[in-house]
Amino acid sequence: QVQLVESGGGLVQAGGSLRLSCAASGSILSINTMGWYRQAPGKQRDLVATITSGSRTNYADSVKGRFTISRDNAKNTVYLQMNSLKPEDTAVYYCYTGGVRTPVPPYIYVELWGQGALVTVSS
Repeated sequence: QVQLVESGGGLVQAGGSLRLSCAASGSILSINTMGWYRQAPGKQRDLVATITSGSRTNYADSVKGRFTISRDNAKNTVYLQMNSLKPEDTAVYYCYTGGVRTPVPPYIYVELWGQGALVTVSS
């Protein structure tokens, strides 16, 4: 069974930086897309950034120039470097994977989600 384990959330002052990590564990052949979504209190879950196996990236306009997504395919891990954090970045950040292929049943996980990491940015 494939699981996603997140780490790196916490409390930071506005203008500061945090780095989130998410490792996919289990028997994995490949992962198509990895990424991050976030959900602020009382709001819907929104895209933050995604990265494909070919390193093509996509960012929400609100984080462009401040956040950087990267991945280590050998470790099945995705990272989110968050700089110049603002109070409006406060949210629970969820790791996402799309198209995880495994050598054993079910052979593919269409999508998986991490447990969430709380990021709080104080003003």
